[in-house]
Amino acid sequence: MLKLVLPKGSLEKATLELFAAADLQVNRSSTVDYKATIDDPRIESVRILRPQEIPMYVAEGRFDLGITGRDWIEETASDVVSLGELQYSKATSRPIRMVVAVAGDSPVERVEDLPHGVRVSTEYPEVTRRFFEAKGIDADIRLSYGATEAKVPDIVDCIVEITETGRAIRAAGLKEIDQILQSYTELVANPAAYADPTKAHAMHQVRTLLQGVLEARGKVLVKLNVGEADLDAVIGLVPAMKAPTVSKLHGVDGYAIETVVAKREINTLIPALKDAGASDIIELPLAKIVH
Repeated sequence: MLKLVLPKGSLEKATLELFAAADLQVNRSSTVDYKATIDDPRIESVRILRPQEIPMYVAEGRFDLGITGRDWIEETASDVVSLGELQYSKATSRPIRMVVAVAGDSPVERVEDLPHGVRVSTEYPEVTRRFFEAKGIDADIRLSYGATEAKVPDIVDCIVEITETGRAIRAAGLKEIDQILQSYTELVANPAAYADPTKAHAMHQVRTLLQGVLEARGKVLVKLNVGEADLDAVIGLVPAMKAPTVSKLHGVDGYAIETVVAKREINTLIPALKDAGASDIIELPLAKIVH
């Protein structure tokens, strides 16, 4: 039913892991095969291509559904339907940022301080052109094919580059002077395909599975028992997405409690629960959370 395209390159490993966790295992003959399959009736075919190209191909109708970054959607100005952000990237769950950077010892502190004719190196010439035009600066924009940070200051005056943590920019001796956009990975659809109710329904079902996995990351299910006398004290310690589930134990003067908590809190929460009177505490991993 759906022709799906997934990103090759830096997002590839994280994307394939996300689909596997969503029970949408991507199968291919080798790691260099650009064609793949998913054993699911909603997915007709799978291609793996560079994320730079994906927005254009989805907009043209070559694929119904794809994953790419907001940066490339903006760069190509592609007419696609966004089904929402998928908050993951190659290293963290944070967005990447597209920033303007100059030499660390430059007196320039703002983009507005840059002169007309400023030389700018970037892999995003269209976004960069629109940005500098909006600032009223006539910029000499040069397409970069990589190693962009290395071109300041002897080849260009500044760069427009993406960064997840800012570490590479600082390591190159540069400083950020502005941010153009933030970019998460997005699930995007072809407008004509999305107008088909059957395809749109399948797209949203795929999105539900992917979002369910992302929502569950970093969270665990905690189950415990507590006597009636200690119930209020234990409930006071238990965080929950909405409210903890509390059930009366059969034939016993006590209650069973279930709740979802952040994994990072569990090392202090479990001892505190035991101190407050909880017993039979169980911590369980979560695969998906679907609201």
